Amino acid sequence: MNKSNHLHHTLRVACLLILLWVAAPVSAWAGDAGIATAHPLATAAARQTLDKGGNAFDAAIAAAAALGVVEPYGSGLGGGGFWLLHRAEDGFETMLDGRESAPAAATRDMYLDAQGEPIAKASLEGPLAAGIPGVPATLDYLAGHYGKLPLRDSLAPAIKLARDGFPLDKAMLGHLQSRQELLRKYPETSRILLPDDKLPEIGQTIRQPELAATLELLAEQGRAGFYQGSFARQMVDAVREAGGIWSLDDLKTYQVKERKPVRGEYRGINITTAAPPSSGGIVLLEMLNILSAYDLPKATEAQRIHWQVESMRRAYRDRAEYLGDPDFVEIPYEKLLSQDYAASLRASIKDDVATSSSTLKPVAESVSGKGENTTHFSILDKDGNRVAATLSINYPFGSGFIPKGTGVLLNNEMDDFSIRPGTPNVYGLVGAEANAIAAGKRMLSSMTPTFLEDDKRIAIIGTPGGSRIITMLLLGTLEFADGGNANRIVNRGRFHHQYLPDSIQYEAEALDAETLLELEGMGHTSSPQENTWGNMQAVILDKHSGAVDAASDGRVIGQALSITQ
Repeated sequence: MNKSNHLHHTLRVACLLILLWVAAPVSAWAGDAGIATAHPLATAAARQTLDKGGNAFDAAIAAAAALGVVEPYGSGLGGGGFWLLHRAEDGFETMLDGRESAPAAATRDMYLDAQGEPIAKASLEGPLAAGIPGVPATLDYLAGHYGKLPLRDSLAPAIKLARDGFPLDKAMLGHLQSRQELLRKYPETSRILLPDDKLPEIGQTIRQPELAATLELLAEQGRAGFYQGSFARQMVDAVREAGGIWSLDDLKTYQVKERKPVRGEYRGINITTAAPPSSGGIVLLEMLNILSAYDLPKATEAQRIHWQVESMRRAYRDRAEYLGDPDFVEIPYEKLLSQDYAASLRASIKDDVATSSSTLKPVAESVSGKGENTTHFSILDKDGNRVAATLSINYPFGSGFIPKGTGVLLNNEMDDFSIRPGTPNVYGLVGAEANAIAAGKRMLSSMTPTFLEDDKRIAIIGTPGGSRIITMLLLGTLEFADGGNANRIVNRGRFHHQYLPDSIQYEAEALDAETLLELEGMGHTSSPQENTWGNMQAVILDKHSGAVDAASDGRVIGQALSITQ
């Protein structure tokens, strides 16, 4: 090769390398990291795990376990959740379904009396309300399939928090105050969370030695330590003695399931989100598909909200009719996610007149729910691995029941089934046969961990909030589309409509008087809420610079960190 040809060859190689570098995803090289969780101690646990050499999946184990200790009103080993994962080395994405399942002895009408009427609080209080937990199995699965560290290393911060204790914060005290009547019904729960049979004070140390021992058992033996052997027998005996229906086989046969995430696109944003048995991804994308034909940025505030509310109304109606556990029911994915279907729904929306929910195909009557439960965290590591995880025990402190000697507060997720067609759950959501109770079935959820990606940025977002989770994700996605940063996304004012009740629920500062008057003129009714809702966590990566922007919802006590490498 002569000098000229050699020079040309060298330049071609150099240009090719530059092009490959520019085109490569940001996850192919080390950049900044980010963590956003609902509690500073969980954020610290996740960072400690990253500092040990763990990846985002190890940090997710640490955050989830720590939240279960310091936020027992929202999540824990007795609950379940969804973990949305992105693996940087090959771009692989999956959703770990750690949702609770109905015990084998569960029946369609188990919460109805002889007249077919719902038995008060039967699906909400005590061990009969508890599904088989999925969190312990998922933490073990995450460590074994995706993490770099041994499970014991990732659980170490939570074990220390449970054993040594943590200072009571205002958020937990508020939940204890609101649920103390339930917690006092169960001696073991009251002993741990209401020491000396009274509300603890802010700053008082809360210790949970039994929970620490359970976490240590999980750390040493993996899922078998929780779902089999003497510990499983101890839980089952306590549950059955108190009126529950768990069996040893229910625990032994519980399985984590990997689900293909639901995907869609909105105005150049690629959306990867939760799959059934979460209703969140399908409902979110159905709303965005409806809205995609409207020029939201150029519309007035009232016009924009009107279109958004009408999309919410229609998507939540479909949620009630079509969605459930995909292993038990046939879900019309193609129909619900198609642009043609969105266009047919959009055709029924008038630009200046509210649709009455009663004119849509009926599902059932409903009432309003607050949505104060659950937790969420978002994590990005320096290599580009990312996790969005939403976890829950359902209503604050779940069933209220702790099997003696375990420290594990059990969920009341059985209430998320449709206990009778048309009967609303505690969050006001109604359902039909698709979400009816069946042995081994997983109850429908609103939890919606989500990734957003356009040509400039990647966002990892999610929130608790009961039935309002999905509309919060809609508003967060629209804020991202408008160029909003992490702080704007998690702190924006919120409003919500869920088909029934036929009213726009809104945070007190979210809608101004002029906008409300215009909406009223269109025929909308509205109801201001005394409390704010949700606890959104967001981590955003700039794909070009590698800089990370993280934010935790300012309404509550979470903490976000951007970690510069």
